[in-house]
Amino acid sequence: MTTVTAVVSSLGAPLVPQIAETHGVPISTAQWALTVTLIAGAVATPVLGRWGSGRLRRPVVLGGLATVFVGSVLSALPIGLGPLVAGRALQGVGLALFPLAIAVARDLWTGPVLVSRLALLSVTTVAGAGLGYPVTAVVASGFGVAGAYWFGALLIGLTFALAFRHLPRSTTGERPQRVDLAGAALLSAGTVALLLAISQGDRAGWTSWPILGSAAAGVALLVAWVAWTAGPARRRGHPLVDLRLAARRGVVGPNAVTFGIGLGMYGLLALVVILVQGDPHSDIGLGHDVAVVGLVLVPYALLSVSGNRLARVVAARWGPHLLLPTGCAVFASAMLLLAFVHHHLWQALLVMALGGLGSGFTFSSLPMLIVPHVPRAETGSALAFNQLLRYLGFSVGSAASVTLLDAYGGDDAAFRATALTLASVCLAAGCGVLRRKRS
Repeated sequence: MTTVTAVVSSLGAPLVPQIAETHGVPISTAQWALTVTLIAGAVATPVLGRWGSGRLRRPVVLGGLATVFVGSVLSALPIGLGPLVAGRALQGVGLALFPLAIAVARDLWTGPVLVSRLALLSVTTVAGAGLGYPVTAVVASGFGVAGAYWFGALLIGLTFALAFRHLPRSTTGERPQRVDLAGAALLSAGTVALLLAISQGDRAGWTSWPILGSAAAGVALLVAWVAWTAGPARRRGHPLVDLRLAARRGVVGPNAVTFGIGLGMYGLLALVVILVQGDPHSDIGLGHDVAVVGLVLVPYALLSVSGNRLARVVAARWGPHLLLPTGCAVFASAMLLLAFVHHHLWQALLVMALGGLGSGFTFSSLPMLIVPHVPRAETGSALAFNQLLRYLGFSVGSAASVTLLDAYGGDDAAFRATALTLASVCLAAGCGVLRRKRS
């Protein structure tokens, strides 16, 4: 379930240049076909996490899959860029099903088997995204953009049928938790406003009133969300996420790394798509079609799974404290390699393999690091907040990578500067975890 929903939700990055050409919009605007999916996943994750507690878990999962199906159909219809973006937002709900899958796993397994299942489930979202790109590319090369989304609708329809038949019903009698809809509205509005400023600032002018106003509104709304979550929502007993739980010792470090590596991950994916599919006569571009773009991302998916297995070996032999710093360092090395070596296709393949190893190594370790530090009853809330940070990082990376490339000048030197900027974010996240461990 988590792999298929991640595959469908990732039906965006390889198609961004084609969407821009089809609808006559800049790349930074077409990038919203990917960014809006990640924002929807970020906001829907804590909401579905609360709605899906106890006996409502099964209907919430099935309802989420049905929503993704509707979004896939809407994205496939040739009725304009607006409906496509709206459909992609509905597809993002599929990304919110991950914490519910974790909760099901914790109900079914314990001990080492649970740790193994948590690591595998965590890496499925990364591997699923990597698998989604070549699937998108192959289908789109034969049937166009609409064909890729119709294929996604077929996958989700089959997944819904399997989930309807095999997903266990909850045996607990827990009441469904109340959902902080006001907090969800503040978070989503603030994120969209801030990312609009980030993605459109280079075109409209960073000092223009629309951009400054959008950025200020985004920051104000996010500050208001934090104040609301820590104040009235907490007193009423139903905050969107428990910020106090997120600030616990042993949880802060993984959460910080989640945002940083998420930003770097989607920044890397966006840059590689631009590189491989770009005009070979320009400063940046190898001139390959969408099918080659998808195949370039296959090593990312494969090495993500390998990173999961390697992380378990390292944790068993040297302890889990090395997992996050090592994963950040490996991923940053992929960004550094991309910055200085990006003139041939095999180099892009090598970069994606190294990036996949770092991503799989990092993301697979997060549940095993967070779960021991939170009460069993709060597992879903803690993982939902971590997932929220992951998708917010994805959203920022998706929007900021294209913006940075334009802001730095759009040439080969700008490509290098963008990759180095993203590498520094990953290194900073890893160094921050090391410093907290030493203190």
